[in-house]
Amino acid sequence: MPQDADIFETLRQELRRGTLILAVLAQLKVERYGYGLRQALAEVGLEIDEGALYPMLRRLESQGLLTSEWREEDKRKKRFYRLSSEGEAVLARLAAEWRAMNDTLQNLIR
Repeated sequence: MPQDADIFETLRQELRRGTLILAVLAQLKVERYGYGLRQALAEVGLEIDEGALYPMLRRLESQGLLTSEWREEDKRKKRFYRLSSEGEAVLARLAAEWRAMNDTLQNLIR
């Protein structure tokens, strides 16, 4: 039984990884800083650890999908992220892919 739990957890993490990228891109249609992004995702039921979020944000920015800017807010420097124009295009394509896969999977799972 414990091995089944390990297998499930591994597969769950793989499934979440891709969906979290899509969720992060969708949330960054409006500018947000890291902690605010984590809160927005948590409010819709998608918890993400800081140790996963910040490397993901850096990777997405290095891929040209996000832009970022350091600014002071509430007397603290915060890095604000937003989709780039390329990120908007990729988000639209990924969302269409997600919808198609979801429809197919819904039919298979029934």
